[in-house]
Formats: sequence, structure tokens, C-alpha cells
Amino acid sequence: MTPRERIESALRGGSARAQPALVAYLTAGFPTLASFRENLTSIAEAADVVEIGVPFTDPMADGVTVQRASERALRNGVTLEWILEELRQLGPIQTPLLLMSYTNPLLSFGLEKLAQQAAAVGVCGFIVPDLPYDESEEFRAAIASHSLALVQMITPVTEAARLATVAAASQGFVYAVTMTGTTGQNVTTDAPVANYLERIRAVSSVPVCAGFGIRRREQVEALRGQVDGVIVGSALVEVLERGESPRKWLAALRPTR
Repeated sequence: MTPRERIESALRGGSARAQPALVAYLTAGFPTLASFRENLTSIAEAADVVEIGVPFTDPMADGVTVQRASERALRNGVTLEWILEELRQLGPIQTPLLLMSYTNPLLSFGLEKLAQQAAAVGVCGFIVPDLPYDESEEFRAAIASHSLALVQMITPVTEAARLATVAAASQGFVYAVTMTGTTGQNVTTDAPVANYLERIRAVSSVPVCAGFGIRRREQVEALRGQVDGVIVGSALVEVLERGESPRKWLAALRPTR
């Protein structure tokens, strides 16, 4: 099974259980360097896919919670090189891993080298919020030989023609941003959101995951049947910030059968 297929399989497995799969986000090296491997392992045991945030100085798509975590991680000395080395030392994790990073750290590292090293430590794909589809050809080419995924993001204001184009190009899953603005807000699950998600599902051949503002079981429950997975970020970062168990929190987020 290729890395891209691993992501898809994990997400479809969740939806096959009649509940959305969980894609869980943590900022690498937050709250401390020493806690990263333990937190990642704990989250990977409870989630279906894990998204590892590469801290960046200007995380424009992130709300104050993830910004705060990113700033702390940078002060702790986290770099992309450090993350890859931590993953190498940790060893294989059954749960598919993605790196969420802005473009500059990836370019600075070198795309060919990044693709090779990421694949070697078990990374299955990337989410790059500031890399538009139209400008992603070089990055897509670099990761293609390793069958790594480049997840595309769609927003409620994406026009129909572009929505279809971007959804068709997405690998692993489509990241359906549920609102305009930054992460950390509370998403509603009303009719407009349902219609928006249905439009994406109608044109996507890969799983569709809803993100931004998912923090309560009731929201996950309301999205049953509308998406293959939900992405939880800011709320989980707050759990780590409080020193609580991410495994227990994620388990409580899943709807009851």
C-alpha cells in the first residue's frame, strides 16, 4: 500500500464504522521537546491520521492557539530537521502521518531531500496552506516518486469550477475548510455547511475531511454521513497545553455507536 493509499484507507475505515474518522493535529515540539514523542504516540493511538505541525514564524491560516504553540516550539528550537530526526528515532507508527507546513521551511530544506527523508521516516503526505494548487507543480513532482500525498484545501468561497479542479487534484483527502478566517473558531453544522460539504463530496474521488472549529463530540456527531473525517487542531493543542491526556480527550470526541 502506498503512503497515499494508507491515508485514504485509514479515513475510509473510520467512515465505514458509521462515524467520521479523526485527523488529529499537534505542533511539533510543543509544549516541550521532550514530550513530543510521547504526545505523538498517544495521539496516534487514538486518532486515524495524525497531522504534525511544522512551526513557522508567520502561520497566517492559524488562530491564536496554534500561533502560540508555534511560537513556543520555535523558542524551543524546533526545526524541520529536528522533526524528521525525532520521527526516525521513534520508529514506525501504524497511524498515517502528515506534515503541515508553510512553504518556506520546505523550500529551505530542499524539496527532493525532503521527499526522500520524509518517506524514509514514515510521513505519508503534506498539507501546505500557503501553496496554491496553481503553484504546486514543483512540489508535487518532488514527492510523486515516493507516492506521498499533497492534500488540497477548499474553502466555502471557492468557486464551483475551481472546487472541482482542486478536489480532483487532491491526494490522500480533501481538506474542507468549514469557515472563512483562521483556525480555532467554533464551526456550525447547519444547512449551508452541509450543502458545501456535499458539493465537495460530489466531485472528489478521495475522502473529504472537515476542519477548522471542530472541538466537541456534538459537532462530530452532526457531521456523520457528511464527511469521511474531521480534523481537530486548536482544541487538541489546548489539551496538550493544559497537560491533559490527548488520548482520553480524542476518545471522548468520538460519537457513541
